[in-house]
Amino acid sequence: MKPDELTDLRDMNGNRLIIRYTPNERSSHWITAISFVLLALSGLAMFHPAMSWLYALLGGGQWTRILHPFIGCVMFLSFLILGLRFWHHNYLDSGDIQWMMQIQDVLANREEKLPEIGKYNAGQKLLFFTMVTCLILLLASGIVIWRRYFSYYFTIEIIRFAAVVHATAAFVLIVGIVVHVYAAFWIKGAIGAMTRGTVTLGWARKHHPRWFKEIIGK
Repeated sequence: MKPDELTDLRDMNGNRLIIRYTPNERSSHWITAISFVLLALSGLAMFHPAMSWLYALLGGGQWTRILHPFIGCVMFLSFLILGLRFWHHNYLDSGDIQWMMQIQDVLANREEKLPEIGKYNAGQKLLFFTMVTCLILLLASGIVIWRRYFSYYFTIEIIRFAAVVHATAAFVLIVGIVVHVYAAFWIKGAIGAMTRGTVTLGWARKHHPRWFKEIIGK
């Protein structure tokens, strides 16, 4: 079944459903999400002694230092799959600029005053490119400070700089994901879209009217 397609499925109230995410897209999303949680917590354990109790999550300090970079590679690859799939949905346009200029209407849920939104709004698009930037920085800097395999190729000055870049990119990414999770709970039905893969026509019409019209047009 192709994505972005009307289905004959209906929810318990009889509302017709639209496919928003395919099983493969949802699988990649949840692999990315689980990897992120493991990386954030294990990274905090290594970042400051006050958080060392988090070492227990991956079986202790030694196992954390071994597994953290490998989990990072898993997250990068799973997000790469998502990024390639969703890239063309995340270009910023004039409507997105107007959406950001009307951020007060966004926060007040006055969606009828906003320009018509496609599959993703400007906030989601900005988060997408934030994740792309941060994950590239995390991968590059992570390779430099990966002592078991790569760090001996670099000078101590480069390693120290990479460690700062790694921590900064991780902080920005964590803040971005916290906002993302909050928004998912704020917009009723958003979490269901990523667990079940479908949304109702009413949800699509209300939150993503331009995307809704594209689906109906097909």
